[in-house]
Amino acid sequence: MKKIIALFALLVALNSCSPSDGVEYQLKLVPIASVDIPTEFTLGQTYPITVRYNKPTTCYYFNQLYYEKDLNVRTVAVECAEEQSNNCHELSGADAVSEFTFNFYVTSNGSYIFKFYQGKDENGQDLFLQYEVPVTN
Repeated sequence: MKKIIALFALLVALNSCSPSDGVEYQLKLVPIASVDIPTEFTLGQTYPITVRYNKPTTCYYFNQLYYEKDLNVRTVAVECAEEQSNNCHELSGADAVSEFTFNFYVTSNGSYIFKFYQGKDENGQDLFLQYEVPVTN
């Protein structure tokens, strides 16, 4: 958890980049709204996991998936680049929903705990959508 906060702090500190087109971007973590994840894994197999997140405006672009490993706990967040522009339009409904699929290779027994970042609560504490997925042989 401390690593995700440190990464976010670093992103805020380095809050913009300037590609060759002169447009400025700010990196932001966006909440994951839902996840398609298997109910169980088999050791040695690979599984697709799809995360859905909402882009608030037309100026949000997927940048990368933040993925942290700690024993059998996986913390996942979506990082978007927000274009710093006055031409952004709010998105709603199906237009706001984007998704990203990554492959997960099962390397150990027991259960995996996946924590998907969902933003912060009213006290500034990180919120997570959590799944425990058992591994069968």
